[in-house]
Amino acid sequence: MLPEVAAIRYVTPLREGGSLPAIMEADDLGTYVVKFRGAGQGRKALIAEVVSAALARACGLPVPDLVTVRLDPELAAGEPDEEIQDLLRASAGLNLGVDFLSGAVDFDAAAASVDGVLAGRIIWFDALVSNADRSWRNPNMLFWRGELYLIDHGATLTFQHRWETADAAATRPYDITEHALIGCDPQIEAADQQLAGVISAQVLADATAAIPLDWLEPEPEPGLPEPGLPEPGLLRQAYATKLAERLAARSAWLPLMLKAARQPGLTSRNPARSAPPSWLTQSPRQRTGNGAVP
Repeated sequence: MLPEVAAIRYVTPLREGGSLPAIMEADDLGTYVVKFRGAGQGRKALIAEVVSAALARACGLPVPDLVTVRLDPELAAGEPDEEIQDLLRASAGLNLGVDFLSGAVDFDAAAASVDGVLAGRIIWFDALVSNADRSWRNPNMLFWRGELYLIDHGATLTFQHRWETADAAATRPYDITEHALIGCDPQIEAADQQLAGVISAQVLADATAAIPLDWLEPEPEPGLPEPGLPEPGLLRQAYATKLAERLAARSAWLPLMLKAARQPGLTSRNPARSAPPSWLTQSPRQRTGNGAVP
């Protein structure tokens, strides 16, 4: 289970995120990037964050620590922005807190270089969880204390959005041609050999056990409870089962990834985002005039 803290102060919104996450302070004296259950993507995005972070750790990939953040809707009264007020009131209860990595440096896909072994492990992990959001335009990675961290996994586990067609997710190809690390000579086959055996039934069970029960409970909303999955315990099992099926079906999606990885990487990439999020430090890994990275 994730540690639980209580939010005590709303610091600032992160408007670069479509779901309007925020930096908040908690009663454990910690500072967190809080992702709200009342945002447009709802609890499913939070579930994806928790499960994928647990699997990333199992693969030896650094991710920020997670907590659940209990939010009192009374905090909304102190916010002048009506949009924020509405979001806080809609998010009463448990939300997701991601440890705020002070001084983190934004990853620049056009300039940063990542070891091929690490790049391969990250791409393999992204393929396993069907991460739709690690493109060179929006890498969702950052450097902190000299180490590369993976963030923002709300767009993973895409099968959960249509359980009636979730069986097809096991063999669905994963397109890596736009991946942020495709130009880093990713050693994907080596990663598969190293990591496939790591994602055991117990690892999957532990990852889904970390989902707060509150996020699995049926709500009086369209689409909930999930068809045929009225009980939280069955829903946990369904997540683990679909991931196990995805892992077992690697022969359907791994060869396409290996073929794409052998193609020459792009030599110049200019992210569409005009500026990094305000809470990140600008990356020092910038190209020089001759295109080299100092």
